[in-house]
Amino acid sequence: MPGTWLECIRCGRRYSINEIAYRCESCGGLLDVEHDVDALKSRSAAEWKDLFSRRSRMSGWPYQSGVWAKKEWVAPQIDAENIVSLGEGYTPLLKVRNLAGLPEVWVKECGISHTGSFKDLGMTVLVSHVRQLISQGTQIRAVACASTGDTSAALAAYAAAAGIPAIIFLPRGKISTAQLAQPIAHGAIVLGLETDFDGCMEIVQGITSDHSIYLANSMNALRIEGQKTVGMEIVQQLGWEIPDWIVIPAGNLGNISALGRGLSMMYKLGLIDRLPRIVAAQAENANPLYRSFLTDFEDYQAVQAKKTLASAIQIGAPVSYERAVKALRAFDGIVEEASEDELAEASASADRAGLYACPQTGVALAVLEKLVSRGRIKHSDRVVVISTAHGLKFTDFKVDYHEGRLADVVSRHANPPIYMKADIDAVRDRLAAEIDRR
Repeated sequence: MPGTWLECIRCGRRYSINEIAYRCESCGGLLDVEHDVDALKSRSAAEWKDLFSRRSRMSGWPYQSGVWAKKEWVAPQIDAENIVSLGEGYTPLLKVRNLAGLPEVWVKECGISHTGSFKDLGMTVLVSHVRQLISQGTQIRAVACASTGDTSAALAAYAAAAGIPAIIFLPRGKISTAQLAQPIAHGAIVLGLETDFDGCMEIVQGITSDHSIYLANSMNALRIEGQKTVGMEIVQQLGWEIPDWIVIPAGNLGNISALGRGLSMMYKLGLIDRLPRIVAAQAENANPLYRSFLTDFEDYQAVQAKKTLASAIQIGAPVSYERAVKALRAFDGIVEEASEDELAEASASADRAGLYACPQTGVALAVLEKLVSRGRIKHSDRVVVISTAHGLKFTDFKVDYHEGRLADVVSRHANPPIYMKADIDAVRDRLAAEIDRR
């Protein structure tokens, strides 16, 4: 079995993969899971491609999961009987024409997953790891996270499947009803705190400090390992070809690091011969990474995140900032922001193309449109946008847009329902007018 361990991203200190540790005891840096790449080279690049392709056609446990189909690259230390999977991964990669100013854009629909977001990719690994630790005698009473919605849904579902208690800290009144419903339905202990996400994050770090309650946020390296498979899936779905750009919404920034780690691993093991460029897309009202990017990452300041329609990335003090900067530098990355009006319009335009885009995906699409208009991204470039969650989680956002109730947004694509009497002649006349208008 190839070796894995935890390693500090700052000083390089190593820890056992089975040690409960989130930060380095020596310098306070975050930890990453590292793999023995030389051992993995016992298979050639062609053999890995063949293995992953064959597993993508399997239905047997655990390879029906896009994450566990790449088990040797993700969590080889976990025994098959401890894997907790809900069929995550293998989400569609759709070609969408005439979107964001490009003749075609590829959209990785991570929201078409069990709990409706890309967080499932990381949570299957984290909860499986906890189950493995418990089977080895580690005393863990529960798993806990702070969340703006999607992480809580994923943790609650996977913990329920594993039979492990889950504790959820949410900023009261700052997530959608659909997102609140998910952890409640799965039987988690849900606490709505009078603070924002960053305040919830501070609380959960204190609650999990004695290790009897296990931290499930993306500062935990195990989460990143599952999420890194999204980049691998994109490449596999493109016939092992590399896009020129990947655009991804950015909040707590673990997703930036995860994307980079997966693609870097493919590059080191010879499955790809170059790396794409990464664009991190932030909401203008919660943009600490963008502000730092303007100084070439020399000056970083956490911000007090303002209310944004892209509530899942309404984070002013991202935990994985250092990881994200490391990835963006390695991938010649760009950070750009989108206003509330821009993200809402981009989301509505995507819906008109047949998608059902969450507001975070709207941020990514709006940023893409900006970069195309400036010539940073060329019309001939192949671009993949990562859609992080299903639009059904944000039904209020959709309805409010079409009924013109969103502050700072001009609803240019508004399409409210038409209410009228049940008179066939009147209906026929109105339909004729509406069809001609469209």
